[in-house]
Amino acid sequence: MAERKTGSSGSGSRRRSRNRQFEEEREELDERVVDITRVSKVVKGGRTFGFRVTAVVGDNRGQVGFGIGKARTVPDAITKATQRARKDMHPIPLEGTTIPHEVIGRCGGARVLLRPATQGTGVIAGGGVRAVLSAAGINDVLTKSLGSSTAVNVVQATMDGLNQLRRVEQVADERDKPVAEVMPFWRRRES
Repeated sequence: MAERKTGSSGSGSRRRSRNRQFEEEREELDERVVDITRVSKVVKGGRTFGFRVTAVVGDNRGQVGFGIGKARTVPDAITKATQRARKDMHPIPLEGTTIPHEVIGRCGGARVLLRPATQGTGVIAGGGVRAVLSAAGINDVLTKSLGSSTAVNVVQATMDGLNQLRRVEQVADERDKPVAEVMPFWRRRES
C-alpha cells in the first residue's frame, strides 16, 4: 500500500491558530448583561418558566451590537444573547470621545435622546443606555430616557439612535457645503 500524505498536521495547526485568534478577539470585546427577566408559558400541566436575557457586546472603539437570548436556564440564555450580540455588531461614527450630533432613538414606547458633550463630561446615562454607550466606546455624552422604561425597548431605542448617526464629512457632501460649516460648534472653536 502506498502511503498518502493528508496534511492533517498543517490543518491542525491552522485550526489551533484560528481558535487562538477567536479567543483573543473574544477577550477584547466588552460583554455586558443589561437585563435578566423570568418569563413563563402556561401549558396543560401548569407553567413552564424560562429566562430572557438582554446583552450588549462592544469593542470600546466604535463597534457595538445587542442580542436577546431565551432559555430555561440563565447561563444558556446569556450565551445565546452574547452570541446574537456579536453577530449584530456594526460600526458607529464617533467624533473623538463623543457622538457627532444630537439624535432621538425610538423603539415601541421608549425614546432615548443622545446629545454630544465636551471632553471630560463622562457618560451621563443610566441602565441600558449606559451599557450600550460604554460598550461602543463613547465616553462623553448626555442622555435622557423618555417614555417607556422597559430595558429591552430602551436598549433598542439607544441602538436606533446610534444607527441614525452620520459623519460630518458625509453630511457636508449631501448638503454640498464645506465641512467647517456643518461641523459641531465645539470643533469650530478648535479650528
